Amino acid sequence: MNKKSLLPSGLYRICMALPERISQMTRLTTSKRRACERSRVLAKRPSEAYKQRSAPVSPPFKTHLPYRLSSWLGMRTWVVLSGLLFSMAAWADVADTLLSVKPGVVGVGTYHPTGSPRANLQGTGFVILDGRYVVSCAHIFSKPLDSEKKEIHAIFLGRDRQVGVRPARLVATDVLHDLALLKIEGDPLPALKLGNSDLAREGSQLYFTGYPIGSVLGLNPSTHRAGLAAIVPIYTPLQKAAQLDARTLKQARDAFDIFELDAIAYPGNSGSPVWHPETGEVLGVVNSVYVKGSKEAALSTPSGISYAIPSKYVQDMLDQVLPKIQ
Repeated sequence: MNKKSLLPSGLYRICMALPERISQMTRLTTSKRRACERSRVLAKRPSEAYKQRSAPVSPPFKTHLPYRLSSWLGMRTWVVLSGLLFSMAAWADVADTLLSVKPGVVGVGTYHPTGSPRANLQGTGFVILDGRYVVSCAHIFSKPLDSEKKEIHAIFLGRDRQVGVRPARLVATDVLHDLALLKIEGDPLPALKLGNSDLAREGSQLYFTGYPIGSVLGLNPSTHRAGLAAIVPIYTPLQKAAQLDARTLKQARDAFDIFELDAIAYPGNSGSPVWHPETGEVLGVVNSVYVKGSKEAALSTPSGISYAIPSKYVQDMLDQVLPKIQ
């Protein structure tokens, strides 16, 4: 994926196409005006044309003011309308991309046949590779399974209250970057493609899709727009020594950059893919709880900022794990 594809949705095409459209419209208007003037001159009788040339001529500005004003207004209207049309096309592109992204987004959690409820959706994940692997956040799976109740890890598919359960096996975790990799049973699912997060630029408009409030309203993923507000270190020096714990100390020792998003993500969004609106490539993994708990420990109220782990750390995990499990 090149850097041009990381511009906000449709912006690159608008910037490249609009000057050429304006130039074409200007040439067309000029040629029509000259054709009209030639037609008027040829339509006059020779004697009238001679009188016309001999008579005092009004200042050009006054003669052509209505025409120039109408042309100027027409050009401005055309430019505005063209911008709106191109913008609408860009938004349509996002909606089209979402259609290809949603099938690869799943719920993740646990399932045990004798429990109440049996299915416990705890976060979001997304399918990668051959359609049998799912990426999510490691902190979702930190609690041990209850073997007596035959509890298992699972992913959840479907829509509304029609929920399907697929058993999943936790094959790898990256605690430092809070990433988890699961392998699912059964037929492959539509997979999303990992993008190069090193090409992400501050100010880009991205999107993320997941289950912010779990399955309270049914298994319906929500999509949110998120500007890439900043690329910042995961560790921010704390104001008080009492705020230090084992996790923040580890982050201070092994600091890495994360994405700061100007959007609100909820606990159920943990593991949601952050994707590019034109390509659908995943550039990050939403981490609403794990990161915010350390970066914003000094805040008593939510700030409206969320965070995401860049996708390059997902690729690093895959490079280390796949040769061992395949």
